[in-house]
Amino acid sequence: MTKITTVITKNDGKRRLPFDEPRLVAFIHSATHAYPHLNTKQYTDKVIRTITQGAEYKAEQITNLLIMTALENIDMGRPDWTYVAAYVHLRQLYKQAAKNRVYDASKKYGDFYSLLTTLTNKGVYSSLILESYTKDEIRELGEIIAPERDKLFTYVGLKLLSTRYLAKHNKAIYELPQERLLIIAMHVMAKEPKDNRLDLVKESYWAQSNLYMTVATPTLSNAGKSYGQLSSCFIDTIDDSLQGIFDTNTDIANVSKGGGGVGLYIGKVRAEGSDIRGNKGASGGTIPWMKIYNQTAVGVDQLGQRKGAIAIYQDAWHKDILAFLDSKLTNGDERLRAHDIFTGVCLPDLFMEQVKKRGDWYLFDPHEVRTIMGFSLEDFYDEKKGEGSFREHYELCVQSNELPKVRIPAIEIMKRIMTVQLEEGVPYMFYRDEVNRKNPNKHAGMIYCSNLCTEIDQNMSATKIEEIKVEGGKIIITKIPGDFVVCNLSSINLPRAVGDKVLERLIPIQVRMLDNVIDLNDIGVMQAEMTNQKYRAVGLGTFGWHHLLAQKGIYWESDAAVRLADELYEDIAFLTIQASADLSKEKGAYPVFVGSEWQTGEYFESRGYLTDYNGRWFGLASQIAEFGIRNGYLQAVAPNAKTALIGGSTNGIDPLYDIEYNEENSDFSAPVTAPDISPENYEFYKRNRYVLDQHWSIKQNAARQRHIDQGVSFNLYVHKTILAKDLLALHLDAWESGFKTTYYVRSTAISVEECEWCSS
Repeated sequence: MTKITTVITKNDGKRRLPFDEPRLVAFIHSATHAYPHLNTKQYTDKVIRTITQGAEYKAEQITNLLIMTALENIDMGRPDWTYVAAYVHLRQLYKQAAKNRVYDASKKYGDFYSLLTTLTNKGVYSSLILESYTKDEIRELGEIIAPERDKLFTYVGLKLLSTRYLAKHNKAIYELPQERLLIIAMHVMAKEPKDNRLDLVKESYWAQSNLYMTVATPTLSNAGKSYGQLSSCFIDTIDDSLQGIFDTNTDIANVSKGGGGVGLYIGKVRAEGSDIRGNKGASGGTIPWMKIYNQTAVGVDQLGQRKGAIAIYQDAWHKDILAFLDSKLTNGDERLRAHDIFTGVCLPDLFMEQVKKRGDWYLFDPHEVRTIMGFSLEDFYDEKKGEGSFREHYELCVQSNELPKVRIPAIEIMKRIMTVQLEEGVPYMFYRDEVNRKNPNKHAGMIYCSNLCTEIDQNMSATKIEEIKVEGGKIIITKIPGDFVVCNLSSINLPRAVGDKVLERLIPIQVRMLDNVIDLNDIGVMQAEMTNQKYRAVGLGTFGWHHLLAQKGIYWESDAAVRLADELYEDIAFLTIQASADLSKEKGAYPVFVGSEWQTGEYFESRGYLTDYNGRWFGLASQIAEFGIRNGYLQAVAPNAKTALIGGSTNGIDPLYDIEYNEENSDFSAPVTAPDISPENYEFYKRNRYVLDQHWSIKQNAARQRHIDQGVSFNLYVHKTILAKDLLALHLDAWESGFKTTYYVRSTAISVEECEWCSS
């Protein structure tokens, strides 16, 4: 019988070529030769058998066949097939970019200057880079592109990067991975002095291209482009006025449009049944406004990539708290539901104490408190556990005969919190007293709530209308700007950076990059831009914690893991603060530095850095007292779900989801294994997040939190059958351990959407 020669068709069948088996075998060898332990013969035979089983096979299907066959082989015994699949996808990207940019695909990367001019002319890139750098400078920087570093990406990491972040025109690939990273470096260094700017760009590119760090998702997506801004999350305080409520809605719509997630504090808004202009019982409370913000989240998507994301926080003593907690439930009156909002509850120490001893709790209307008592209860916190001003003012409210109140057992509110958490994953927990006690800028304000992912804790206040007048045929509105929080994020890839011992080189460039984002950003909300300049807040974080433990041969449930968290995060804190202090010498301190705990040294004393003579901390505290610090807030550990995948590691400080699982995205689905899984580290990975004792996770994070001036996106992982007393014990443990916040309660019964825009 004569063997049928398979024909490869191209260009919709217009070109027909005989199948070139030797050429395909040579390509497979180039993709697999670095992994001699893989069974490449079986892989090759299967691919060839699939192609030759018919008379014709489309050329464009061969790449997908090579990728899918490699992905089918991925398991914990053969994790390196992910790099084979990534290699094939890379070659596909090189070919597409070469075709669209008209150069030889064998060169992998085309002319960098031509890329910049082409996409600037097409309106994809802004003119910033071409206006800031000369042609010779761009040529010099183009020479540092290292295509071999593309091979560091796993398939999932590369696929995420290529589908979501690389610059395209009419959906066609133009930009390649190393070019995206170099453009980010050039963008964030564009305003640096020209005498050392290129060196800083090269250092930034080194940090990114070696996957020692990742920038925040908005920066990764938008740097160098003609749209979007670079910051991740924003937090605003809603004023208790009709104007304030709707102005906030406009502001968060503008932030969301530019790619930011939003946290909102609604605790100042009057409760249901409160009076309006003396009309008793006129207020509908906070739920109607939550529904409006819910629709804003749905209607104003983030650059067309996903719906907006808004978290709303409410105080545990607010009269609307029970309706607020119920707003996420899937049953009940739909008029009282806001399904697309994420919720958080602000908890004072006194509430947790009452929960623990099964005491009573009182609910108030903040408007009535202001009107009758002459103060705002939310403006106080306990400066020290066991005493302080919040409980004193709370007690005044309880004892007042004029102030209406509702009495309820504190444990009943806590039960409602936990019930909703097991059904919906939220509310987040915000321990307001601890947050404000540890606020290095308490001299300048108050922190009412956290952000969408619970790692940002910064001063905040409501923007108010001062005057509206007509002048010269124009309506002039004068506002008193509040502190509208902006968080600028990036994260260290712990297993790579710690493993290569580069933290001392990495963190200074990372802090500089973050600081520069502040001056480059175009947020579109004036009070947010003013707050950004006022505090120059950044959030340097980490990911890959479980990966690092496995790399070092440390069990999650161990004192060794707790010790490493303590020691490593102290080192990171020192290097981060040192980098910001050095920047202050060069560029000046943030505007409200004077009077801060950075200046007084209280920041270092309160964390125990100065109790025993420690030369590095004493020296650093002295330097800051004399020369200042560049950034008022410095560290925050975000969830990093997507960017950790790009970095090839585990997300945030979370334990591993599973040794093997399928990563599902709207763009693709692919198998993933524990990073660098091997017989040597299997023991340290095998207990996944739903099996590990969460009290050990709390111990680790308590050690970590001491060294972080802001917060940590800390999840609790529980089984759907967990007893209420056991979940309560976890919350009490977190609170008593000095946590500032906790993020989702992730039950085996539910799945919750990862916060992509706070990833870094």
